[in-house]
Amino acid sequence: MRIGIIPGVLGVLCTTLSAHAQESDSVRNVALPEVVVAETYQQLQNKKIALTLEVADRDFLRKHFTGNFMQAMENIPGVQAMDIGSGFSKPMIRGMGFNRVAVLENGIKQEGQQWGADHGLELDAFNVDAVSVMKGPASLLYGSDAMGGVIDISPVQVPAENMLFGDVTLLGKSVNETFGASLMLGIKKNAWYTKLRYSEQRFGDYRIPVDTIIYLTQKMPVYGRKLKNTAGIERNIGLFAQYQRKGYRADYSVSNVYQKTGFFPGAHGVPDASRVEDDGNSRNIELPYSKVNHLKVTTHQQYAWEKLILSGDLGFQNNHREEWSAFHTHYGSQPVPEKNPDKELAFDLNTYSASVKARIIGSSSWEHTLGWDGQHQQNDISGYSFLLPEYHRSTTGLLWLTTYRPDNVWSVSGGMRYDYGYIDISSHEDVYLADYLRKQGYDEEQINFYKWNSHPVKKHFGDYSFSLGLVWTPSEQHMVKVNIGRSFRLPGANELAANGVHHGTFRHEQGDASLKSEQGWQMDASYNLRYHGFSVSVSPFVSWFSNYIFLRPTGEWSVLPHAGQIYRYTGAEALFAGTEATIDINFLRHFNYRISGEYVYTYNCDEHIPLSFSPPFGMRNTLTWQRKHYMLYAEWQLIARQNRVDRNEDRTPGANLFHLGGSLNIPVGRTNEIEITLTARNIFNTRYYNHLSFYRKVEIPEPGRNFQLLIKIPFKKLL
Repeated sequence: MRIGIIPGVLGVLCTTLSAHAQESDSVRNVALPEVVVAETYQQLQNKKIALTLEVADRDFLRKHFTGNFMQAMENIPGVQAMDIGSGFSKPMIRGMGFNRVAVLENGIKQEGQQWGADHGLELDAFNVDAVSVMKGPASLLYGSDAMGGVIDISPVQVPAENMLFGDVTLLGKSVNETFGASLMLGIKKNAWYTKLRYSEQRFGDYRIPVDTIIYLTQKMPVYGRKLKNTAGIERNIGLFAQYQRKGYRADYSVSNVYQKTGFFPGAHGVPDASRVEDDGNSRNIELPYSKVNHLKVTTHQQYAWEKLILSGDLGFQNNHREEWSAFHTHYGSQPVPEKNPDKELAFDLNTYSASVKARIIGSSSWEHTLGWDGQHQQNDISGYSFLLPEYHRSTTGLLWLTTYRPDNVWSVSGGMRYDYGYIDISSHEDVYLADYLRKQGYDEEQINFYKWNSHPVKKHFGDYSFSLGLVWTPSEQHMVKVNIGRSFRLPGANELAANGVHHGTFRHEQGDASLKSEQGWQMDASYNLRYHGFSVSVSPFVSWFSNYIFLRPTGEWSVLPHAGQIYRYTGAEALFAGTEATIDINFLRHFNYRISGEYVYTYNCDEHIPLSFSPPFGMRNTLTWQRKHYMLYAEWQLIARQNRVDRNEDRTPGANLFHLGGSLNIPVGRTNEIEITLTARNIFNTRYYNHLSFYRKVEIPEPGRNFQLLIKIPFKKLL
């Protein structure tokens, strides 16, 4: 396992821009057994920057690979996965998620339905070789949706020699009978590099260690301890090409991710007993289910001169999501749609993005960066139900960054950014709901409150961010960093205008058109110590928000059938504080002991209570033995109880989980190695709950015992 830790707000910029010029640079800062410590270009850049960044390399991703990208990333302290079922996971960093965490691939922000916790990232987990995770406010570099952090999937490392290469990867998991495979072919010939990958996964019903769950006070049996109709399929294809000659570089990428996953019948209202009975087939996908297709086309262009690097990115994304359920009207007058009567919801989101950056090297001590980026989105909807309105959204921003490093001991960095945004949300009236409520005896005020699924909203937003950081490196063993900054986030269409039943999360969600932009002040500090085979990293942080937007459980019962409690988007003064800490010890030549922990404290200053979905304290103890082609590890994972909960939010009990794993590399020929990885997760089949999972609302625990086998067969031939 190799994880590098680089604190710095300017770190991602330096990492991204310098990688364009020197793509072989890798970030490594923590001395683990297989790391060769050397003063690389990237380590020199590390002495200039001032916020926390962690890099998960190929070895780390292999060790924690599950076929689900975020489930691997949550092994990094401070990173959590908000999930539902076996196929969906969304990132959280230091307790912030959804539209506060930007995910980048090939320099372009991934744009899907970030507002839905039951909506995955739509990324090919087989196609990820290295990941940089910035923990903390990154609005300065990436704009509105990055105030909580950034997950940057690093560009592929191009081989230096001409060659034909590829690999075949096979994946199997017991917990949901997953079978997966991925095929990659590539060629490097002079100035050109091209890589093509196709991946596919099929999994069965989600296995859990309980026989009964409870939804809206009603008990539902779980036959065979499997959640009926939670099987799924995923197909991904991606093409990447690069041309590089002298100071010019051009990257082109096209990818398409397709997912189809069933929903447990209890996710769409209280089902009758027949709908949850075992049908004898754990791999079929019946109603209700979801389908999503994410098409992405990007290009990166770069010109490099002696003291100037000019780069630009263009991207187009189409995210098409559909949720299907047998037509069921809660209102007697609503007719069956003539076309696609079972299509409950559909969202068709088109995103166009562009950015330009100029890195100016003024002298050996000064470095400046200027940048501009813009984005336009259009979302169309269909289906017999309603959750999110149609809208148009445009944003643009300008940034400036400067780093001053007079010597090898001190470095000062700072910058500013201004963003402007505009959103136009269409109104939507449910006449059938109005008629239903009128027949139920509700007054006109109540009817008007519910019948308008969304009101017309046209709003302009403008806000700024800045950052100032200091790095002190008194010796090669010690490094101290401090960063303070202001960040912001423009509210999304869901926060302004959502009003409907979100079946995937078991609740009625309402927006508020009067919400203003989210604003916050954040401070990070870190201390890193490296001494021979011993290393320590401590990263405390504190954030204060004057208008933190969150889904507040109101305690009000929705009048909509099968809706449950109303959750309303609300702005509040809020506080986040916490820390991550890691200790690494190498001993007896082949052993490594690693202990890491994370803690996040949240506080709603207006109501004097915690914020909802606050991650509990977590700790991992990992003992690793590695020698030549062999690696074995044992891990004890502690998940603490979460008693600090929002009003009308359930507490979550703690758990102790134990995992085992190992890998074997079998040399084949002179340059190739077959990689075999076997892991056993939750070996004692412990019943536990993820506080960040929406399944906990219906008392559905996380997976039970799971055995996983990963086999990778690479090949390459010099040309």
